[in-house]
Amino acid sequence: MRNFFSFSSGAIIGSLGGLIGLGGAEFRLPLLVGFFGFATLNAVIINKVISLSVVFFSLLFRSHTIGFDEILPHTFTIINILIGSLFGAYIGANYAMKIKQEFLNKIILILLIILALSMLFGHNYLISGNPLFENKIVLFVSGVIAGVLIGIIAAVLGVAGGEFIIPTLILLFGMDPKLAGSISLCISLPTMLMAFSRYSKSEQFKQIINEKVFMIYMIFGSLIGAFLGSLLLQYVNSQYIALILGCILFISAWKVFKVQHLKNS
Repeated sequence: MRNFFSFSSGAIIGSLGGLIGLGGAEFRLPLLVGFFGFATLNAVIINKVISLSVVFFSLLFRSHTIGFDEILPHTFTIINILIGSLFGAYIGANYAMKIKQEFLNKIILILLIILALSMLFGHNYLISGNPLFENKIVLFVSGVIAGVLIGIIAAVLGVAGGEFIIPTLILLFGMDPKLAGSISLCISLPTMLMAFSRYSKSEQFKQIINEKVFMIYMIFGSLIGAFLGSLLLQYVNSQYIALILGCILFISAWKVFKVQHLKNS
C-alpha cells in the first residue's frame, strides 16, 4: 500500500511538471515528512532526487509542444536568470539562515501573494510578448536581481524555485506561460544538479539508498504524471496556465502563513 501511495502521489505532483513546468518539490516535501514519515533531511534528499527526474523528463516531454528550437533563442535569458539564481543559492545556503526566520517568512509570504494576484487578476494583459523594460541593460540587471532573490528563496525553502521563475519570466520578460514553463525547467535543472551532487556525498544519501523501491515507485509515478501533464499542455490555453499557477502560488503562500502562525502561537 505504501508503494501504491508513493506511485499515485508522484503521478499527481509530477503532472504539474508536465503541464506548468514545476518540479513539485514544495508539494512533495510535506507528504514525505507528514504522510510517509521520513526524517526531514532524508525527505529533502529524496525530494531532490524525485524533482531532478521530474524536471529532466518534463522538459523532454514538453518538447513535443514547446520545442527546443523555441527555447534556444532565449538562451541569454536562461543565463541571465542563472547568474543571479546560482549566486543567490550560494548566499541562501551560507547566510540566509542567519536572518530571523520570522522576517524571512514574511518577505516570502508577501512575494507569493503579489505574484499570485498578478497571475490571477493580470493574466489577460501579462501575456504581451514584450519585456517590462526596453533597455537591455536595465532588463539584464533586473533579471540578475530577480535571479538572486529566486536563488535565496529556493535555497531557504529547499525547492528549485519554479513557482518564482515562471512569474518572473512572464512579468519581466513578457513570455508566454507555456514557453516560460519550459525555460523555467532549463533554469531549474542546473540548480537541481548542483544540489544533487552536494547531497550525494552525504551520509544521509547512503541511508536513503535503502528506500530505493519507494523512490522507484515515486519516480515512475512522477514520470507518468509528467507525461500526461505534457499531453494536456497543447490543449490548455496559456491564460488558464497562468490562473493555475496563481492558485499554486496562493497555496504556497497559505503554507508559509501556517508555518509563520504556528511559530508565533
